[in-house]
Amino acid sequence: MFDARHLRVLRAVAATGSFSAAARELGLTQPAVSQQMKALEQTAATPLLVRAGRELRLTEAGEALVRHAGGILAGLAAAEDEVAALAGLRAGRVRLVSFPSGSSTIVPGALAAMRAAYPGTRVSLVDAEPPRSVEMLREGECEIALAFHYPRAGEAVTERGADADSGALDAGAVGDPVDGWDGLVLRPLLADRLLCLVPEGHPAAAAGRVELAELAAEPVIAGCPRCRRHLVELCERAGFAPRIDFATDDYPAVVGLVRAGLGVAVLPGLAVRAVPPRGVVTVPLTPAARREVVALTLPDLARVPAVAAMLDRLATAAKDAQDT
Repeated sequence: MFDARHLRVLRAVAATGSFSAAARELGLTQPAVSQQMKALEQTAATPLLVRAGRELRLTEAGEALVRHAGGILAGLAAAEDEVAALAGLRAGRVRLVSFPSGSSTIVPGALAAMRAAYPGTRVSLVDAEPPRSVEMLREGECEIALAFHYPRAGEAVTERGADADSGALDAGAVGDPVDGWDGLVLRPLLADRLLCLVPEGHPAAAAGRVELAELAAEPVIAGCPRCRRHLVELCERAGFAPRIDFATDDYPAVVGLVRAGLGVAVLPGLAVRAVPPRGVVTVPLTPAARREVVALTLPDLARVPAVAAMLDRLATAAKDAQDT
């Protein structure tokens, strides 16, 4: 039987490429890492690492074990939390990963509500954009990942997240394989409408809206890579290629560039709420376009009380964010 401690060490060695680097990452000594790797190889009854010069490389068996280690560790974490809840302990742990605009709009209210209801539960937060956040969930580095999905041509995004029963988790809902969500439990949170940012005095500011086709004549400031790709797809469906002069993941920078009159931008509503746009005007984009914002977890983790409670608070906070 494999020891979880040994699996964590193997993953660290595989990620860092050496015993010494793995020791620093895990807060152990190098001899301790070496001893745990020897114990793991004895359990496996086959070499897991080979030395090539000054580098350590995984054997085929080592690669197989690393590939399964994330799921094993996630399952163990789920088992520990569920057993603690069944034993009546008022404790738990939820590691949350969210994209930046979700971290500044949905997550704060959810964390505050969680802390008020369950002060003994430890919740941590790390920023990561999808698909990295989904990878972290599958690798056992978090219990919940906030992610978003842009529909493809002909695919509708509904307002299902806004009216969802905050106490219900559709454990049968799974995501699209294209987004790497297949096999994951999906909790819809909200449909996030895309908005256009224009400088003050721009004709669209007076009109109160902007047609997508009008962007053909405008220099465009694009946001994150996934948002940028979706914008290009929208424009191509409308019959033109957008002129993207600037691209940045930094939303305040996007607002500053628009304010300086260097172009217009198309951002999701959550991003606009995260960075109040001073000196620019926000107008609806027509035809309406949206992204779907969801919370994802593994099927085993969905049954852990602390995870289920956190999903409920995220759903409520998302509805509040959409209503403001």
